[in-house]
Amino acid sequence: MEKEITTDRTKDIEKSLQKKFRKDIWCKFTKAINTYDLIQEHDKIAVCISGGKDSMIMAKLFQELKLHNKFQFELVFLVMDPGYNPMNRQVIENNAKLLNIPITIFETQIFDAVADVESSPCYLCARMRRGHLYNKAKELGCNKIALGHHYDDVIETILMGMLHGGQIQTMMPKLPSTNFPGMELIRPMYLIREEHIIQWRLYNKLEFIQCACRFTENCNICDNGGGGSKRQEVKALIKKLRASSPFVESNIFKSVENVNLDTIIAYKQHGEKHHFLDDYQEKIKKT
Repeated sequence: MEKEITTDRTKDIEKSLQKKFRKDIWCKFTKAINTYDLIQEHDKIAVCISGGKDSMIMAKLFQELKLHNKFQFELVFLVMDPGYNPMNRQVIENNAKLLNIPITIFETQIFDAVADVESSPCYLCARMRRGHLYNKAKELGCNKIALGHHYDDVIETILMGMLHGGQIQTMMPKLPSTNFPGMELIRPMYLIREEHIIQWRLYNKLEFIQCACRFTENCNICDNGGGGSKRQEVKALIKKLRASSPFVESNIFKSVENVNLDTIIAYKQHGEKHHFLDDYQEKIKKT
């Protein structure tokens, strides 16, 4: 009887993506894949699941895509355990069972490795997690890894780079790996708003772990938790700006699509810096 209830609930959750949240989630997912050419025939994609709402819904969207796509590709639902406490590990496994996601789990000791790091532990942790995911995905024969970053992650990253990094850059929808030849990272959630993911979670009464960090409960520096993080500050700033300008979020997003190099002091390309004075005299001669 319990199995039947679980099966029915799973079907209801899947149906909600095709019905109630079709426009805001499913269509945005497929639009990103088509707009940025994220999947090709015969790809084998490692769908990376951290246990949070974003990666879990991404896994369900990939499953749905597999049912409807016109060409052949493979999926591996990859969960890396960097040292979760038993409760978080169990939540991930229970949700995977409820959502009918056949996860492949492998273990690392990343949390132990960064536990005593005082300078930028989150940055180091993220780099190590990414490296382990690439390595395992390649071992399993995958040529791509998919991460669950969404639209709000993108615009927050743009502002964080400007306000705290003194640079203009964005979170790319896809990019080749520099350390793992032949591997590529894709972000198919690129056009999906976080508020719609939250609405989907609440509608289906789902509970996920908040962050991949072991120290989430008391973390003030983790990007996904803790009120003191730079990302949380930027998120609050965007919310405040939206109150007076409803287009501020789309304008931030579009800003990195409409870069006019004629009005840029300097920029980097392939590691080489270019300055507007480099060819300034030549431009004067042509006027």
